[in-house]
Amino acid sequence: MQAITDDAAERESRRPQLTKSVPFFAIHALAVFGVIFTGWSWKGLALAVVLYYVRMFGVTAGYHRYFAHRTFKTGRIMQLVFAWLAVSSTQKGVLWWSAHHRHHHKYSDEPSDVHSKQRDGFFWSHVGWILSKKWDQTDLSKVKDLAKYPELRWLDRYHLVPPTLLGVALVAIGGWPALLWGLFVSNVLLWHGTFTINSLSHMFGSRRYATTDQSKNNFFLSIITLGEGWHNNHHYYQRAVNQGFFWWEFDPTYYALRVMAALGLVWDLHTPPAKVRDAYKTTAAIAPSMALPISQEAE
Repeated sequence: MQAITDDAAERESRRPQLTKSVPFFAIHALAVFGVIFTGWSWKGLALAVVLYYVRMFGVTAGYHRYFAHRTFKTGRIMQLVFAWLAVSSTQKGVLWWSAHHRHHHKYSDEPSDVHSKQRDGFFWSHVGWILSKKWDQTDLSKVKDLAKYPELRWLDRYHLVPPTLLGVALVAIGGWPALLWGLFVSNVLLWHGTFTINSLSHMFGSRRYATTDQSKNNFFLSIITLGEGWHNNHHYYQRAVNQGFFWWEFDPTYYALRVMAALGLVWDLHTPPAKVRDAYKTTAAIAPSMALPISQEAE
């Protein structure tokens, strides 16, 4: 009887919640019907693309490579800048995002994974897990290195502030057309661009390294995610700030971080040692270390 009850509770926790689904799909509807009724605008599209890639950098360099994996260091002010830019993508706070991402790496493509396509299907891995209530809470034990900063805890609680202020600024600058293209259209593209790494990068592409999951490298996904498409590389060696391990693997996030390092804004960019990068030539061994370097804290 207890097993049946637990199973029912599990199914209930996985169902899309109205309080999440309605706003999520409403923004999709606003983007689509807004463009239909307002009319096409090349300037609007340019604004949407610019804000897409600016905020995608917040996702890739901020949420992912800095907060979730601590692959480089920076000062407290720049840490807040990375956090604000990341949260402006409307993907909740850095504590929530990082805790769930670290959990994903620990159980990637296993039953306990946050967004396993192998177990739960494409819709769940792409967006279903976000719309459910199963992963609402933040396990602070996974982000102790981040939770000690009150400004990050504040942003985690008030994660709608950055995108709201972005919307206000867009209205002030260009009225409804700027809001439509710069926030609604850009946000829909940004959500699904980010979500492809949870879903498509575990489905399509090539595998250079043997890992315990189905992560794959995909050049196309690297274009739309500023270098995150080299997902098999990343799952093999999570500590690397560069996910494109070789010069021909397009990784704009890493290039931008190198420029920031030259300006003194970030430092200690951790790159894969040659023996790790070239291990595929001599062995099919599983990833050398699945541990997250969370001891690397902002100074």
